[in-house]
Amino acid sequence: MAEPARARRLTEDEGRRLEQIVRRGKHDSLRVRRAMIIMASASGSLAPAIARLVAADPDTVREVIHAFNERGLACLDPNRAGGRPRRINDDDIAFIIKTATTRPAELGRPFTRWSLRKLADHLVTCSDRKIQIGRERLRQLLHEHGITFQRTRTWKASNDPDFDAKLDRIEEVTRRFADRCFAFDQFGPLSIRPCHGAGWSRQGRPDRLPATYTRTHGVRYFHGCYSLGDDTPWGVTRRRKSGANTLAALKSIRAARPDGAPIYVILDNLSANKTPAVRAWADRNNVELCPTPTYASWANPIEPQFGPLRTFGIGNSNHPNHTVLAWELQAYLR
Repeated sequence: MAEPARARRLTEDEGRRLEQIVRRGKHDSLRVRRAMIIMASASGSLAPAIARLVAADPDTVREVIHAFNERGLACLDPNRAGGRPRRINDDDIAFIIKTATTRPAELGRPFTRWSLRKLADHLVTCSDRKIQIGRERLRQLLHEHGITFQRTRTWKASNDPDFDAKLDRIEEVTRRFADRCFAFDQFGPLSIRPCHGAGWSRQGRPDRLPATYTRTHGVRYFHGCYSLGDDTPWGVTRRRKSGANTLAALKSIRAARPDGAPIYVILDNLSANKTPAVRAWADRNNVELCPTPTYASWANPIEPQFGPLRTFGIGNSNHPNHTVLAWELQAYLR
């Protein structure tokens, strides 16, 4: 005859925890009922008596006792899922994620993007694996696996054959000659209009700027320079990008190091930055022009300087004209 089911001897910690659950918990909770079963069984009560105590079936009592003997107090929180059994398995979920991240045209569907309805319909009729799933559960699965509905972005890769060589040279001069390394770029176009931004306001009462219907002031470009060694930006506003304006900016950079020793200027591949006049002047004045690769303006050290300039000098503003805007930019730089 088999021995009656009985919980093993409790440790001191298990006894204290079970007693705490029984005394402080709500007596209709699952954890409290299971704690009562374990305590009663460990103290010698038989399964039928415990079943009457907790108003449960004796087989349920025995199941809890066996679970405690195998897993300890972890049995107080059974891993049971409510509702009906799963209708899709892990392989189905992987197939759903793969399908959702594949363009519909690649699967023979005559549209360019999935909606939840179209995706669910495709899964039901798919010849490879038929999966029936509701739209809400489909949305939950996609969310759980980090798949969200996003706007399409474009990207452009550099086609510069000297991409690595140019980056290597920029890294070399910024590392070895930081005190003689400068950066130059044009920032713009700058137009006279109310510019969106952000600021502190009472909740529901943001600052408001007037709308514009006509813009008669034209545009300007900020020609910015930056000294890596001194961590100093400066610049001037111009009507247009031109070789003459670039040359004027380079002369201001040369004036920052008037000793005649070599200096290095990082700049992009704009045609105005490499005119014959600019190249000839650079050769005569011991200035090495270090161009960034095409479509890689992020390699220019001045680019991070333009972010705060836009945020604090232009954002959340409504300048009346370009003269005032230029004053404000210079004041911020100072």
